[in-house]
Amino acid sequence: MPAEQPTILATSGGLRSGRRTFAEFDKLIHFALDLSGVEGRAPRLCHVGTAGGDQRAMNANMAEAGRVAGVDVSVLNLFTMPPTDDLEDYVLSHDVIWVGGGSVANLLAVWEVHGLGAVFRTAWEAGVVLSGVSAGSICWHAGGATDSFGPDLRIVTNGLGFLPYGNGVHYDSEEQRRPKIHEAVASGVLPATYCTDDGVGLLYRGTELVEAVTERPGSGAYVVVRDDSSATAQEEKLDTRLL
Repeated sequence: MPAEQPTILATSGGLRSGRRTFAEFDKLIHFALDLSGVEGRAPRLCHVGTAGGDQRAMNANMAEAGRVAGVDVSVLNLFTMPPTDDLEDYVLSHDVIWVGGGSVANLLAVWEVHGLGAVFRTAWEAGVVLSGVSAGSICWHAGGATDSFGPDLRIVTNGLGFLPYGNGVHYDSEEQRRPKIHEAVASGVLPATYCTDDGVGLLYRGTELVEAVTERPGSGAYVVVRDDSSATAQEEKLDTRLL
């Protein structure tokens, strides 16, 4: 059965090193699977690795992690061509879409060529849980800070915009992230922006943030808004539930 409402889990985590495999699903991916409401069969997760260039090694790592977790994993590669002429049917056959990290700028450009924005919106509205890490978090929002163009962060504002906010990822582990988000919000380049430390996810039902969750004790989530009177960015830490 699909999720009860359009659901997005936007994260800065989800995977951990495996005991006998390269990677295992961490608590954030398991939470995304739980959100799908699947009972009585193995959940179906679609890994979308566009941001990383559809690396076959990563596809194999995700499939292996799925086997360990009892999850049916398939991949949506766009290089060198999509797996089917009917991408909407393919996407809708899954319970969770997990978008991997990498270049969000390249991801958005390639998705536009293939019309995936409309496909993912249909899936979201139908109850397929949309999720992902880093680029796979920013993409669902209006935009965010990215290293897609080089080591100095730049702001992208052409996200799919299902969520009418900015998004900041890796907020505690990369020193440029916080000041770049503050600068973009203060100048009005980004709207109110929700940010995650590594290991943290933002759960949205429709376009409303319901809660922040974490697979790492002590990691947090934040919202950065513009104070119009002073034209500065103001940051507030959000309550975060440990999974």
